[in-house]
Amino acid sequence: MNLRKLILSNNDCYKAGRKIKPRGIMVHSTGANNPWLKRYVGPDDGFLGKNQYNNHWNQPRPDGQQKCVHAFIGKLKDGTIATYQTLPWDHRGWHAGGRANDTHIGFEICEDGLNDPVYFGQVYREAVELCVYLCKMFGLTEKDIICHAEGAKLGIASNHGDVLHWFPKFGKTMDDFRADVKKELLKGGTAVAGKDKPSSWAQEAWKWATERGVTDGTNPQGPVTREQAITMIYRALKSVGVVK
Repeated sequence: MNLRKLILSNNDCYKAGRKIKPRGIMVHSTGANNPWLKRYVGPDDGFLGKNQYNNHWNQPRPDGQQKCVHAFIGKLKDGTIATYQTLPWDHRGWHAGGRANDTHIGFEICEDGLNDPVYFGQVYREAVELCVYLCKMFGLTEKDIICHAEGAKLGIASNHGDVLHWFPKFGKTMDDFRADVKKELLKGGTAVAGKDKPSSWAQEAWKWATERGVTDGTNPQGPVTREQAITMIYRALKSVGVVK
């Protein structure tokens, strides 16, 4: 998984500052033919590319709506696939249009024309790896993963069809998706390249730092350079309001 981070701090959802204890994951897709992350995540960090319309979600009410998710999966400006974390994982998102906002982490997969098997395979795999990563972080299983359409049937989300209008076009169901997540969890695969398990004495601090963006969650037992150390200190102080 190519995990990057750009918190949508100008979004009213982020400013609301409400926290949740994640009990599940909800998979969404954007419902528009635009696979580029820059449409939703901004401003440009050098990897996204410039959004000439400036209509990304890092503003109070994107498209005039109250909405925000924890992550997006799609294309960087060079065409490669990445995941962008856009809210702290334990922040209450505005993605489900129902009670699932109080319990579920929600992420969007950027749709294309829904006719490209290569793109679908890439973002599908990235979504599986993101769910594996989040399941490990919050002690969840594949049974805790639903899509927006399933949430609607359960009465905890608004009446949307994603992702069941897309996955079956390429022979995949949500049961297949959950099975693929389970397979990765059982074999102990890592969702982020180079990520090992932190030592028992460091797990609480590591979880805190990862959830707040102090670290990206990779390679917990690896060495750090001085610039990495300073950056992590800066992020930690910023996360508690010491640094503006």
